[in-house]
Amino acid sequence: MTLGAGGSSVVGFINLFAWLVPRNFRLLEELERGEKGIGDGTVSYGMDDGDDIYMRSWTGTIIAPHNTVHEGRIYQLKLFCDKDYPEKPPTVRFHSRINMTCVNHETGVVEPKKFGLLANWQREYTMETILTHLKKEMSTSHNRKLVQPPEGTCF
Repeated sequence: MTLGAGGSSVVGFINLFAWLVPRNFRLLEELERGEKGIGDGTVSYGMDDGDDIYMRSWTGTIIAPHNTVHEGRIYQLKLFCDKDYPEKPPTVRFHSRINMTCVNHETGVVEPKKFGLLANWQREYTMETILTHLKKEMSTSHNRKLVQPPEGTCF
């Protein structure tokens, strides 16, 4: 049986559907978990646009750890889950200005080569994992005392 010229679009739709369903189930689980609140409440996340059927654009929040230069600050981040998520990590970018060794000082992007979790990404990791590890990273010896930009400034 030949599908003719339109057959390739059917195959493309089937491939898109096969990719979209498992990926979206995973993201729906993450959305549900994010909406319920995580652990001690110092990390949260949710979708930017509830109408985005591809569930690509997310917002994260980290309440900074105590006993660091970050104490008392609330950081906003953007996470972008491309079509390859969760096989590949999302792009993570701080919206709030922050000075950390793994964050590009011009763009706010968390650089995978400088942030081990993204560099060594595993399918089991989630957006929650990323946010909690970034919070822990703020407490490390090389980040906990770095001079920070004025609070409330954005990239």
